[in-house]
Amino acid sequence: MQAEAFPSEVPEDAVVAPLRARLDVFPYRTVATRAGTVGYRSAGTRAEGAMPVVMLHGIGSGAASWLAQFEATGLKAALYAWDAPGYGQTTNVADAEPHADAYADALEAWLDALGLARVALVGHSLGAIMATQFASRAPQRVRGLFLCSPAGGYGKADAQVRLTKRDSRLAMLDKLGPAGMARERSDNLVAPDAATLPRAWVKWNMARVLPEGYRQATHLLSNGDVAGALAQYVATNAGPVAVAVGAQDAVTPPSACRAIADVAGVPLDIIEGAGHASYIETPDVLNAALAAWLERITAGAR
Repeated sequence: MQAEAFPSEVPEDAVVAPLRARLDVFPYRTVATRAGTVGYRSAGTRAEGAMPVVMLHGIGSGAASWLAQFEATGLKAALYAWDAPGYGQTTNVADAEPHADAYADALEAWLDALGLARVALVGHSLGAIMATQFASRAPQRVRGLFLCSPAGGYGKADAQVRLTKRDSRLAMLDKLGPAGMARERSDNLVAPDAATLPRAWVKWNMARVLPEGYRQATHLLSNGDVAGALAQYVATNAGPVAVAVGAQDAVTPPSACRAIADVAGVPLDIIEGAGHASYIETPDVLNAALAAWLERITAGAR
């Protein structure tokens, strides 16, 4: 998606419209689960025995962010990307200040509703908290984990740090709203020299978050502990783990992601030319990393 840059004088709608047309190829669906409604998109092969790969987005995003993965030809898998609880048409979790278990419950209910007994999980940013929590609870259902620019969470941080991080993000939401956050903060998610196209797609997705869902997700970030949940999953030897990060990621920098990779005992894959949204900025590179990880799963590697 970064192959073509658009001149700055081109209206934003003209940049986003072709992306939305491409997204329409992968219709938005909803399914009723025991936890409520879940909205999602799916793509990839429907061949019998195809590996289901479930992709969990970050705090300022949604299922539509995975467009470049939906379109990838090298991912020989059945792809599913949800709108997390409180995003799109997905029901909010019940707790106003939720912990990761609430999202793991919702994920489990969605997988059950789709009839997906075992999956490979991809978590970007906040999605890594959801992915690792589910994997730690049900390792027998998770064939592998791919954590892309994982947010570590502040669950083990000093109480004052947790409160400060949480309250500053909530204050930003109250002050700017989703559209304002997209306008003023979306550029932080891409590399400084990112092209217009990925910038516009990141901004478009961020502008569509719902305030209450974002508020609950902020509490999840405050309460989450990726390293702790990941360590539990790794101890079960259930499946391969991969960790990747953009070299210019200013949100979850390589130093922070390296600590998470160390928990899993795997090398950190640093993606040159990308910021936090590498799956949008440098999709070909990220998709190749996903394909290599899927090959490890298929081969039964640990």
